Amino acid sequence: MARVDITEADSEGAEPDGPPARPRPRALRLLDGWRGDRGIWRRGLVLAALAFLIALVMALHAHIPNRVGSLGSLTETFLPWLGLGVPLLLILAVVRKSATALIAVLLPAVAWVSLFGGLVTDKAGSGGDLTVATHNVDADNPDPEGTARDIAASGADVVALEELTRAAVPTYTKILEGTYKHHKVEGTVGLWSKYPMRDTQAVDIKMGWTRALRSTVETPQGEVAVYVAHLPSVRVRLNAGFTAGQRDDSAEALGLAIRYEPLRRVILLGDLNGTMNDRALSPVTSQLRSTQGAAGDGFGFSWPAAFPMARIDQIMVKGVQPEASWTLPRTGSDHRPLAASVSF
Repeated sequence: MARVDITEADSEGAEPDGPPARPRPRALRLLDGWRGDRGIWRRGLVLAALAFLIALVMALHAHIPNRVGSLGSLTETFLPWLGLGVPLLLILAVVRKSATALIAVLLPAVAWVSLFGGLVTDKAGSGGDLTVATHNVDADNPDPEGTARDIAASGADVVALEELTRAAVPTYTKILEGTYKHHKVEGTVGLWSKYPMRDTQAVDIKMGWTRALRSTVETPQGEVAVYVAHLPSVRVRLNAGFTAGQRDDSAEALGLAIRYEPLRRVILLGDLNGTMNDRALSPVTSQLRSTQGAAGDGFGFSWPAAFPMARIDQIMVKGVQPEASWTLPRTGSDHRPLAASVSF
């Protein structure tokens, strides 16, 4: 009997084998229903196909033909936004309990990171010998005076303005002349500088009127050729697609002018109505570096100002080192101004 009592006492007073089990993470609990479910490989085939298609477009966008409606350029203009499909497809794959779709989503994710992963990191440095800014001020800007004051307060040494109207030029000139002692307007584009300018002249970009100029700016660190350009607008029409023929012709003319530029240091400021991904701008982009790509933080979208979806305004350089690139606060324009600092 004594042995029985001792055994029972030991049994009643025994400690649990270990601490109570911790609740499993919700992400793992969502997968509990997948165990033993052979359908996880058969479900979600449509989602997998969509993921594969998005990855294919991102990887092979340069091969999308431009002959019909400039479809290739249209795709490349908004290419970064295809990345929104990745989290959406990921959520749908989990809801559908599809292992096939989950694996397929990796394809567009990898493609997007390889194309744009470098842009989402902050590469901006500090310092620089020259700060430049560019702004399409909008011909219909309801507040050119306020826009001019914002630009004057930007801290830039050199400022390019596009889409100037004859009526608004005196307003911009009057307000900016207190900060910028030197300026020149050619057609609908203008350049304001704290440093002396010379050899300023219009650049023919095959439009029939002046929307580009070139000037030598004499900075304390040396001369730099500054180009200001406003390439033709593009339109998206159901019956014609992405109408960008005139823009493409102007890009070729601008690229030719830059190719024969005698100065080693070159800065291009302006509204190019196209992104760095748009192959139609290759006559220009193949010769110059984007300050945003080299020293920016994020995509630096500039248009439309209310909800920027594309960077069609550009600051591009060669012969100088980009140090930082950023988007300035919104003004009365439908574009946002851009700025960058460079070192000689």
